[in-house]
Amino acid sequence: MAVGREDGEIIQPRTDKRQYRRIVLRNSLQVLLISDPDTDKCAASMNVGVGSFCDPVDLLGLAHFLGNLDTLDVRPKAKGLDTRQELLKFYEDKYSANLMHLVVYSKGSLDKIQSMVEDKFQEIRNSDRSCFQFPGQPCTSEHLQILVKAVPIKQGHKLRIVWPITPSILHYKEGPCRYLGHLIGHEGEGSLFYVLKTLGWATGLSAGEGEWSLEFSFFNVVIDLTDAGHDHMQDIVGLLFKYIQLLQQSGICKWIFDEISAVCETGFHYQDKIPPIDYVVNIALNMQIYPPKDWLVGSSLPSNFNPDTIKMILNGLSPETVRIFWDSKKFEGLTDKVEPWYGTAYSVEKVSPSMIQGWMSSAPNEKLHLPAPNVFIPTDLCIKNAQEKVKFPVLLRKSSYSKLWFKPDTMFSTPKAYVKLDFSCPHAINSPEAEILADLFARLLMDYLNEYAYYAQVAGLHYGISLTDCGFQVTLLGYNHKLRILLETVVNKIANFEVKPDRFLVIKEMVMKEYENFKFQQPYQQAMYYSSLILEDHTWPWMEQLEVLPHLNLEDLAKFAPMMLSRAFLECYIAGNIERDEAESMTQHVEDVFFKGPNPICQPLFPSQHLTNRVVKLERGMNYFYSKEGLNPSDENCALVHYIQVHRDDFILNVKLQLFALIAKQPAFHQLRSVEQLGYITALMHRNDCGIRGVQFIIQSTVKGPGHIDLRVEAFLKMFESKLYEMTNDEFKSNVNALIDMKLEKHKNLSEESRFYWREIIDGTLKFDRREAEVAALRQLTQQELIEFFNENIKVGATRKKTLSVRVYGKQHLAEYNSEKSEPVEPKTIQIDDIFSFRRSQPLYGSFKGGFGHMKL
Repeated sequence: MAVGREDGEIIQPRTDKRQYRRIVLRNSLQVLLISDPDTDKCAASMNVGVGSFCDPVDLLGLAHFLGNLDTLDVRPKAKGLDTRQELLKFYEDKYSANLMHLVVYSKGSLDKIQSMVEDKFQEIRNSDRSCFQFPGQPCTSEHLQILVKAVPIKQGHKLRIVWPITPSILHYKEGPCRYLGHLIGHEGEGSLFYVLKTLGWATGLSAGEGEWSLEFSFFNVVIDLTDAGHDHMQDIVGLLFKYIQLLQQSGICKWIFDEISAVCETGFHYQDKIPPIDYVVNIALNMQIYPPKDWLVGSSLPSNFNPDTIKMILNGLSPETVRIFWDSKKFEGLTDKVEPWYGTAYSVEKVSPSMIQGWMSSAPNEKLHLPAPNVFIPTDLCIKNAQEKVKFPVLLRKSSYSKLWFKPDTMFSTPKAYVKLDFSCPHAINSPEAEILADLFARLLMDYLNEYAYYAQVAGLHYGISLTDCGFQVTLLGYNHKLRILLETVVNKIANFEVKPDRFLVIKEMVMKEYENFKFQQPYQQAMYYSSLILEDHTWPWMEQLEVLPHLNLEDLAKFAPMMLSRAFLECYIAGNIERDEAESMTQHVEDVFFKGPNPICQPLFPSQHLTNRVVKLERGMNYFYSKEGLNPSDENCALVHYIQVHRDDFILNVKLQLFALIAKQPAFHQLRSVEQLGYITALMHRNDCGIRGVQFIIQSTVKGPGHIDLRVEAFLKMFESKLYEMTNDEFKSNVNALIDMKLEKHKNLSEESRFYWREIIDGTLKFDRREAEVAALRQLTQQELIEFFNENIKVGATRKKTLSVRVYGKQHLAEYNSEKSEPVEPKTIQIDDIFSFRRSQPLYGSFKGGFGHMKL
């Protein structure tokens, strides 16, 4: 039995329908019980509080043995230590119920959850242990006033300025680091980032508390530099200290603290639900650090304005205690030290306060100032009554210019909205050059809007402009009160797009580095990229885009942008705390801006211009494979994507495929990773390309080459046959019910619901009742039907089976790669040498998205 119980003392969000109960078991284990009537999942997390570090379980790296053979075996043995025995000793010494905090989340009643917890956790031993303590500071004088230059793997330059500070957890109600991080990391006009961006020296900046414990902490400022910024490192550090000096001279402003407090309070009380497992993990960590009433709140609600506390942290950001870390490939060959764990080359120099004072004096005399009051903070948080209690999106309007899908909030009761504007522009994707220019267009728009829209982001109203397969799209998500203001500003900026020479060069440089860094993606990511390139009809290879990018100039983009917008079709989705007439008014406004007036920016698409995403239709009974050397010559890993293409979207076939993947997932992981130890990354998952369904194995390995792994995947499928055939009826029903439970799980928030419905719209399937229909199909499914599906589509040698294997070879298996080229191809097997010749020669699946309307299932 529990020896203590306290209800009602925990601060909860106002809109939270969940019930909470705190209990203490007789072994002193502290437990928080959570009952959620809207969930179909259970979750639990136990935090073993062996120390006061912010990640207590991983305090010594013991939770997951981060390291290698040298650090975990060779070095300990040289010191007379046995790693396993040390771990067991650590367990015996520190694993005690009085140090543990447990969170259990379920749909059941609190009494039912409590009974289960008492039954399962009461007997954990209580050795009455105390937490680790780490007195003192990790940085001595030799670790301060230093500049560390390091050579990274990827292209790009990064500057990190770090200070040891008093942990703000000791003053979490005052929120000193939140206040300072808000100002130093601000991106509005007059901010440090705004000045660095204007000078063309930085593409990103963040500020705030980093690693911390109850005894020590660090405040970090991280700046992503351009090439020009790399050449002006001293000026950038000087400007940072000038901004810190400005904050000291301006004093601690109550109105700024009140703004932060208001934004945090609104965010807490109207927070979106997250997956239960993430929720319980977060709370279990909080339970070790905060008093019970703040277990849910943590540090998220600063409420006590204390200028002295903020000033104490601010004064700690001084040249006397600074640590500067500067990463760049330009330091190759210029360093004199090598870090022992990852082999990073670096050097250390001293940086005196007088040097930094000199940098401040020589830094540009820019007009740094505090941010303006935030006009985007919502004040109207009323929930609108949906006039129509519609369960699914409805098509409100349709014209030659646009479609509007509308879904009022009938589930979440939050003052938030979700808006998606999808611009289908055929001129945006008709060549590698066009796709790169469209990408630059979208990034420049985000860049131009940043100092204005950053205030909206701070206030909980987010937006994005991104490239799509058919053009570009605008997404807005957050509090609906000021959403229309932001939407109209974004639309106006698109309509009046112009190319600013200085920003074009900065954004082009950033995109260049991203493309150059593509080769540093993990091999399994490269394999997934190649599989998409093979299967998706309208995709351009990154190498071609990288080839044309250096030759594109601002005149090219200035000519391209009006051409791209000259023909367009707009698909809109508006959902949440929005009324029907508001949604129609928004869409009408966008139409008026782009399609109306004496000289409209856009004309409607011709019927022949409506774009669709189509997928290569592999031939039944054939095995295709594509082999490629890894892009990073120093990477030892190889990777395999073994893809089985099955069918075009169909409810009955969908659930058969999904049930196979569910049943086979754990056995595949066990056999291929745990037993055969082929690779740390091993996964079996369902795949959906624009409504074309299949299943794929993804494995990354250093021990075996992709060809061998491919054979082991087939060996697993042969072994799995017997498991499927021998499965009992009860086991079959258990798996069916598990999949049904997954499908019936309610959407946790507006964003999740909107993404689900938007996928139906953009794919053209429009089956908004998909989950209910697939559950109905599952309830009728028999075990024999699943076996027949497996025999026809998945089984090795099945006459209908269609397989694509993409193999990426690391440096350890290049001999296998070279020998594979000369080996004869087996019957029913096609080696893909040229992706685009192959793609042109293959038939395509029909698209669910017709020219002007949609096809239905």
